Amino acid sequence: MVSIKIIVATHKKAKMPVYKSYMPVQVGAALKPNLGYVKDNTGENISDKNPSYSELTGLYWAWKNLNVDYVGLVHYRRYFALRKGNKDPLKNILNDDEINKLIQEYNVIIPQKRHYYIESLYSHYSHTHYKSQLDEVEKIIEAVYPEYLSTYKKVLNRKWGYMFNMMIMKKEYLDSYCNWLFDILFRLEENVNKEQVANANNLSKFQGRFYGRISEILFNVWLQQQLNFGYLQKKEIKEVKYIYIGKVDMGRKILSFMSAKFFHRKYNRSF
Repeated sequence: MVSIKIIVATHKKAKMPVYKSYMPVQVGAALKPNLGYVKDNTGENISDKNPSYSELTGLYWAWKNLNVDYVGLVHYRRYFALRKGNKDPLKNILNDDEINKLIQEYNVIIPQKRHYYIESLYSHYSHTHYKSQLDEVEKIIEAVYPEYLSTYKKVLNRKWGYMFNMMIMKKEYLDSYCNWLFDILFRLEENVNKEQVANANNLSKFQGRFYGRISEILFNVWLQQQLNFGYLQKKEIKEVKYIYIGKVDMGRKILSFMSAKFFHRKYNRSF
């Protein structure tokens, strides 16, 4: 039997899936009271980085500590789903049978593209966060992973991306991705500590979580480069719809998006 664990990253108590493929994981457990879930401060971990790395501390924990064939990451309020309409949204998410059917055919499962239409990934990030962070990442890639540089630039110019750090991947691909990703982020963190990234030491709590946001873009870079290398084929990758658990303040989200683009007002909260 193929083994799979999809961690549900959470920092609060929430209703969780009943399917055996899912594993609720408390992220940032080193810094918060015990919620009663599996904690990301056990085994090899970076739990104390959660205020800046967000759900990536859960991904790191899963990478280092889960011995399974497939590993996934979703969020307590955002899941993969093939349907809508059930009053209980957790009954709309991928169930065990659907997950097992997908992994028989695909090695990488990702959320549907998110389109920005009037923004590139770079301009959107620059308007809502701080472009110096992406510029520093480019320097790191150029120095350490130069074969990824042209792909990095191309991805930043796209007007769409696979976002939210959501995925289900065969473990060998997760190993490849995480080795690459965390090496870049740890180098970026070292540069931040040396004050090489503008504003990094004077950010709000919300803006301080930029490592997690940068990784959303980097996932697209890594994935595209695996296709370029021939390590993955398009037929091995499956886009799946996603749903939110709870309400999304679309009015505020659209207003904040437009304010960031036209008036350079940085985001200061989630939606």
